[in-house]
Amino acid sequence: MARRFVIRATGPARPGQTATLSTALATAGLQLLDMDQHVAFGQVRLEALVETDDEVDVAALLPSAGDICGLDCRVEAVTPEMTLGWAEEAAAPRWVLSVLGPRISAEVVAEVATLTASEGLTIERIKRLSAPPSLDAAPEALSHGACLQWRLRGESADLQALRERMLALSERFAVDVTLQPAELWSRHRRLVCFDMDSTLIQAEVIDELARRHGVFDEVAAITARAMRGELDFQQSFRERMRKLEGLDESVLAEIAESLPLMPGAERLMRHLKRLGYRTAILSGGFTYFARYLQQRLGFDEIHANELVIRDGKVTGEVAEPIVDAARKAQLLEQIASREGLDLAQTVAVGDGANDLQMLARAGLGVAFHAKPLVRREAALSVSTLGLDGLLYLLEYPEWALVPE
Repeated sequence: MARRFVIRATGPARPGQTATLSTALATAGLQLLDMDQHVAFGQVRLEALVETDDEVDVAALLPSAGDICGLDCRVEAVTPEMTLGWAEEAAAPRWVLSVLGPRISAEVVAEVATLTASEGLTIERIKRLSAPPSLDAAPEALSHGACLQWRLRGESADLQALRERMLALSERFAVDVTLQPAELWSRHRRLVCFDMDSTLIQAEVIDELARRHGVFDEVAAITARAMRGELDFQQSFRERMRKLEGLDESVLAEIAESLPLMPGAERLMRHLKRLGYRTAILSGGFTYFARYLQQRLGFDEIHANELVIRDGKVTGEVAEPIVDAARKAQLLEQIASREGLDLAQTVAVGDGANDLQMLARAGLGVAFHAKPLVRREAALSVSTLGLDGLLYLLEYPEWALVPE
């Protein structure tokens, strides 16, 4: 009758240990069913699941510790209960939890571990994606912030309640705690779509135009009405545009040249282009400024609202179609379909309520430095790092990125 055993070998990591152990298994005539190896902080953990038809003492067939390059080997017989448990583990949902921030303290790790345990989630692995120095170093010492990625297994009883607790923890410790399913496409996203104002740039362009035209207070009042739900986006957009009638075209170039980029935008775009992602701006702002960013940062395509200019002056008219929330989501789908991509391969990044439909439609929707309502509604939220923090959510360790 076939019998199964787990062989666990641990000790200081050295070259040749896997070869020595697997050679011993072959010499003993054991059938290898599975194997796992992990090295951290100079220590190796090597495990093998084996099967034999003979009534043999598997432990006696293995070399001594010294003969396996210093590893301590233990043999454990597999019970039916263990096999059942492994089957249940294999069927359980997998998750990727990311902790990002200027620094990550032991207290933060303890709180996250307590939270996952309370939800019945098992931690399979924790690994660091950010570069040295220490996770808890002063923020200025961590050029791109700190990030720990947790691989979890299990079924959360209430996923929405878990996300709310994670958001509360994020706000309490000034870190970002995000959770996403570990799916087939998690490491194979191919399209990233960005909002522009207050996402790629640290400004709302229409406010800057209104300031230069001397109508900022009037435009702000219209925006406030929209925020109260008295006007929808298209109504408020048309009213604000009418206030810009007569603005000189030369002002547009002056504002474009002075637009402050969001921290991390240039680094993120450099890596996305190197990694082969298609990138797009989907904005309720204006093509004039989106085109400027396209030329500066290398976006593949832009979709925004067209400023109608006649005789060197802004007319205040609105060119159709207006890029609103529904249009952004529609454009995301259209680009993905045109490029032959599954929607699960898409990423959307934005900060406002006008982005929520786009964030919900994308495979990975990220609320970036967003308003409280958007942070609560979006699946993932980043508020403590720059735009290049998105690379961590795409699961790129800093050491694997092309040096700058």
